[in-house]
Amino acid sequence: MKKTKLDTASEIAIKTCMGVKKNESILVITDELKREIGYSIHKNALRLDYKSLYVEMKSGKINGEEPPKEVAELMKKFDVVFCPTAKSLTHTDARRKACATGTRLATFPGITKDVMIRGMNADYNKISKLSIKLKGILEKGSNVRITTKLGTDISFSIKGRTAIASKGLFHKKGEAGNLPTGETFLAPIEGTTNGVFIVDGSMAGLGLIKKTKLKIEVKKGYAIKITGGILANKLNKMLDAVGKNARNIAEFGIGTNDSAKLSGVLLEDEKVMGTIHIALGNNTSMGGKINVPIHLDGVVKEPTVYLDGKLLLENGKLLVK
Repeated sequence: MKKTKLDTASEIAIKTCMGVKKNESILVITDELKREIGYSIHKNALRLDYKSLYVEMKSGKINGEEPPKEVAELMKKFDVVFCPTAKSLTHTDARRKACATGTRLATFPGITKDVMIRGMNADYNKISKLSIKLKGILEKGSNVRITTKLGTDISFSIKGRTAIASKGLFHKKGEAGNLPTGETFLAPIEGTTNGVFIVDGSMAGLGLIKKTKLKIEVKKGYAIKITGGILANKLNKMLDAVGKNARNIAEFGIGTNDSAKLSGVLLEDEKVMGTIHIALGNNTSMGGKINVPIHLDGVVKEPTVYLDGKLLLENGKLLVK
């Protein structure tokens, strides 16, 4: 059987990124929309002589929605779990509980064949080093301010918060993250975010931002006003369906993957080098206090980022090597 580019990407996910050992068991959880990716991982796991179980469920409606309880229970019983799904399982209790038992887990929310092939061929050793370095820098800081030429000007406290380096190599018990990956992120202190940010890259659940940008005004940690035409109406509806805490400023992240490009798939978009993202909703996966069944990231292009008054990014150029 001739190996395809997708087979190669699946093999990299299994062997390089997750470091699956010969005696370890694999669970692949997918849905009807991401079947091609899920089955490729399962098929290649079997080809490489691993024990693998393939489970397909109905796609969720929103990012952060819990999977069926039977699936959540299964997740605890395997050494390594792959989740290529249309809607994200990253910020779910099911994912957190599985990792607490020692399961290593990779989520691929919204993954496409192109993103899988492009993203899995990145230099993960290089991405890992940069992401870990950024983690150390952010954890020494207290205050962040982000500006852009389009009008973003937003500030928040990160004092005492632990940053997470999503480095693409998940080899220790309980480790988890996105694949493809390459970002360092944390949860701003609840209630400290004020200002405005303009989403001009992409928005989870909405795709690429083209002509009309999303303007999100924030006061005391909550998005109090969102404008920007049809996309803003859709975003407001998604948030209103969950309630006030869906508008919590949940995450600040910096992309560290120089192979990623803006594609409209948030999984890839938030990893693009030279972008930052700010998310609304659930932040418990990164040490915060807001647990709601929604997590939506907005990507901001060409940001200037100050950490305690010192430049960290300048017009999209990361000043860390």
